[in-house]
Amino acid sequence: MNKFILAMVIALGWPAAAMAGFAEGATAYNAKNYAAALKEIRPLAQAGNADAEHLLGLMYYMGRGVPQDYKAALEWHRKAALKGKADAQYVVGAMYYTGNAVIQDHKQAVAWFRKAAEQGHVQAQQVLGLMYRYHMGGVPQDNVIAYMLWNLAAAGGSANAAEQRGQVMRTMTQEQIEEGQALSAAWKPNTPLPQKSRTGGG
Repeated sequence: MNKFILAMVIALGWPAAAMAGFAEGATAYNAKNYAAALKEIRPLAQAGNADAEHLLGLMYYMGRGVPQDYKAALEWHRKAALKGKADAQYVVGAMYYTGNAVIQDHKQAVAWFRKAAEQGHVQAQQVLGLMYRYHMGGVPQDNVIAYMLWNLAAAGGSANAAEQRGQVMRTMTQEQIEEGQALSAAWKPNTPLPQKSRTGGG
């Protein structure tokens, strides 16, 4: 399984949704009672509940309670992503990144990762940092932006981001590190992330 998806799936906590039945469905899913989860979740997803759309997308992706179907997984995740669900935006980005059920498109991956990262989604921040570090998906090679994103993700608990930040620091000047620190300190969730730095362009 793709590591991006795996990282997102592990240890998911499902908040109680406004619509009745989601909490029961999520509890059943976490208890691996996928038939009961599907019974609760599918009607909510069909009614447009973003949490349920995302969970149903996961069920199709993993083949839990339904036949594994990546196209259906993408369809349900995209519905939730368009409503602003960060976890779903991350999955859509990962599917574009790997070309899973869609034509591989790193620019689309960057766009979806950015949407999730701007909501504070730790895995999206970590992966978007990789895109900046290695000049992928049409973003400039920019170690300062990569450092900033990994700083944010590390603060959110990502050990991978902390490791990647440590590696990129060895290639950066003190001025670049200070700019990365300042950018991460100034950024607030649900605001745009900078798309380029002053000192870090490759």
